[in-house]
Amino acid sequence: MALRPEHEIHTRRRGRNVGVGLMLAGFVVLVLALTFTKVTNGAFELPRAEELTQ
Repeated sequence: MALRPEHEIHTRRRGRNVGVGLMLAGFVVLVLALTFTKVTNGAFELPRAEELTQ
């Protein structure tokens, strides 16, 4: 049984899906990079227990 050739709309949809996937992956990398930069910066400190009880 032969496979039918792929319709042109599926080719365009696949290209669009790849583009959206790459943009989503880029956004995730950007958020992770910003989070990593903020956490590794020396100004980041966890709140102390004394400050939380006041």
